[in-house]
Amino acid sequence: MLENLMKLVFGDPNKKELKVCQGYVDKINALEPEISGLSDARLCAKTQEFRLRLTKGETLDDLLPEAFAVVREASRRVLGLRHFDVQLIGGCILHRGNIAEMRTGEGKTLVATLPAYLNALEGKGVHVVTVNDYLARRDSEDMGRVYRFLGMSVGLIVHDMDFPARKAAYAADITYGTNNEFGFDYLRDNMVVSLDQMVQRPLHYAIVDEVDSILIDEARTPLIISGPGEKSTDLYNIMADVVKNFKEKEDYTVDEKLKTVAPTEAGIAKAEKLLGVKNMYDPENGTDLSHQLMEALKAKALMIRDRDYVVKDGEVIIVDEFTGRLMYGRRYSEGLHQAIEAKEHVKVERESQTLATITFQNYFRMYDKLSGMTGTAKTEEQEFQKIYGLSVYVVPTNKPNIRIDYPDVIYKTKKAKYRAVVKAIEELHSVGRPVLVGTTSIAQSEELSAMLKKKGIQHNVLNAKYHEKEAEIVADAGQMGAVTIATNMAGRGTDITLGEGVAELGGLHIIGTERHESRRIDNQLRGRCARQGDPGSTRFYLSLEDDLMRLFGSDNISGIMDKLGMDEDEPIEHRLVTRSIENAQKKVESRNFDIRKHVLEYDDVMNEQREVIYDQRRKILEKADLKETVLGMADHIVDRTMDMYAPKEAYSEDWDIPSLIKYAEEFYAPQGSLKADELANMSREELEEHLHSLAHSYYDEREAAITAPIMRELENLVMLKVVDTHWMEHLDAMDALREGIGLRAYGQRDPLVEYKFEAYDMFEGMKEAIVDDVVRYMYRVNVVTQPTVEDHLSNASVNNPNVDGTAEGAQAPAEVHGPEGAPRK
Repeated sequence: MLENLMKLVFGDPNKKELKVCQGYVDKINALEPEISGLSDARLCAKTQEFRLRLTKGETLDDLLPEAFAVVREASRRVLGLRHFDVQLIGGCILHRGNIAEMRTGEGKTLVATLPAYLNALEGKGVHVVTVNDYLARRDSEDMGRVYRFLGMSVGLIVHDMDFPARKAAYAADITYGTNNEFGFDYLRDNMVVSLDQMVQRPLHYAIVDEVDSILIDEARTPLIISGPGEKSTDLYNIMADVVKNFKEKEDYTVDEKLKTVAPTEAGIAKAEKLLGVKNMYDPENGTDLSHQLMEALKAKALMIRDRDYVVKDGEVIIVDEFTGRLMYGRRYSEGLHQAIEAKEHVKVERESQTLATITFQNYFRMYDKLSGMTGTAKTEEQEFQKIYGLSVYVVPTNKPNIRIDYPDVIYKTKKAKYRAVVKAIEELHSVGRPVLVGTTSIAQSEELSAMLKKKGIQHNVLNAKYHEKEAEIVADAGQMGAVTIATNMAGRGTDITLGEGVAELGGLHIIGTERHESRRIDNQLRGRCARQGDPGSTRFYLSLEDDLMRLFGSDNISGIMDKLGMDEDEPIEHRLVTRSIENAQKKVESRNFDIRKHVLEYDDVMNEQREVIYDQRRKILEKADLKETVLGMADHIVDRTMDMYAPKEAYSEDWDIPSLIKYAEEFYAPQGSLKADELANMSREELEEHLHSLAHSYYDEREAAITAPIMRELENLVMLKVVDTHWMEHLDAMDALREGIGLRAYGQRDPLVEYKFEAYDMFEGMKEAIVDDVVRYMYRVNVVTQPTVEDHLSNASVNNPNVDGTAEGAQAPAEVHGPEGAPRK
């Protein structure tokens, strides 16, 4: 209602944006005869010409019509693909730092070449972000031919690349890669011990493909780099045995809507008896018992095999709930992954210690300019606008969309629903019409597959267990008589082309076997058919036993079915049903948005601190001479010494001279250099000046003894190690604070406000501790020969938490050394 009123007053923003972009398109089309008449060499020379014009004061907006016309012509010559006008509109929207919503099959990959080329002319690098390595590699190779033809370099970032190749890829004009790789490289760059070990340049412009998947679905997923912790894993196996025979309602309760679980009084008593403890919550037992009981219950009641994870080669591997892909290397955090490993009787890996972490929201907000494209973003427009400042504009299709979306049909039971789905497949298959069936879990896809096998219907299954032939299976899904079962279709990135004679039969038919919590995921499934004016149709088959219906919307419909005395195999088909389901989805989407916003509010506190630390690290790396910085820190401690033991408001006879000497000799004064009787006879100004002078002269003496070059190197190494050590300890402390802060709500205090205050105090305390340690080490460390420092990146593993705050565990041991060189325990 409000949206319609705004449009009446201010006009439709979508129409306004399309009008601006259409103006550019008219100019591009007017240039086509001239540009198409250029030789290959002259066309390629345009890149250098554009760069020269930028140095003379022209802007990217000035160059846009001609640059887009050049890319269109280069694409026609190299790929045999000429951008449609609607693709030029999409390119304009991306260049202007917004999100282009373009339907599946409208050629989003080709659209990205336009703004990528234009923005790369500035020489600051453009990142094209995709959801998986396969798409990054494919797009960098296919679209890379256009860029290379025009004299631009193209880089590709994928998993397991070595340092020189990674650095070279980031130095390219246009770099393709996944969100995970870009984010992890940023974190690694802020852990290096010299500037030449960094791979990324400053973050300039990013084009995010499947922007909703990356900036929304994965937004509750902080990236974590971690090393292994010290805790034993025995307790996880013990707890798995404790909860194995627990019964729901009797020993624990589950809230499926909120995805939480809690032990009952009886459950706690049972656990205490089995563990042989009187009180599980007694501080003497630490927090491990109660925490691991909760994780064991989560693993038992909330985490379902072949839906949330699979067990493969003795490993528990997370399944991405949005794409259905296996997330190799990722681990749930806070002990949940270990609890699942214990439940499944596979080797329990050690918990890890966080070395560096960032959320995707805060990573992508660091780019100077951000844009994205997807087939489904309008439903999340509010979130894109609030979190990232990105507007969503819907680009018209190149040809009219003639897809038919039939109303949902709903059955009483899942069994009845599956029987109806198989019957529909059988009917369509008998006439040769291809069918794509979307399921929400591996178990569901295998159940349907078994039913089709009994009927003798040949079909392909695409899920996390059989994803190797993904592109091939999806590409063939539109052939005559093809039946394909796929777990989620988000970010598949492969177009389904119709076989001969299929269009005459009505095109590809899509069957959804369950509604997802997010309307967007349903729309992505629907969007797999009816591309570029092709015919096609979709229908969702639901049951009252489906999770979404059971939890959010089935009461009214169930009542209607009972009143009508309907048979189990008799469905309801009505627009009202579809509408009530969409209302249920809106409720869930709104709740998920609140969760992500909540996560971001907490992470913003962390982000400010992260920026301060990373900025300090960079300054240390960039400065060849840190002597003044160290002396500044020493002066700060001298001032603190005076405030503590010879405060301004105190008489000189009340000064604590013995403590002052002891404190000074701990940090910046040589042993025995301060005499109590001499200090007692000085005025406060003289005493302060004497201590400052002593701190500086003693530092000069140490420098003379070990030589200036070694002192400069030592300053750099010590400062980096001290900052890193305290930052890692601070990350652990912040995790612990975050975990317990929610309890403040019981005392009528806002947990977020409390978190901000405590986090500020902790950060200030950490900064003081950094100053103390740097000064203490620089004035006390003994140099025998050339100092070395272990690169703490060498064995750290990359962790990536999932929606539930999942974190990946470290496989290799990462020894983190303190400034004094001893491993930190």
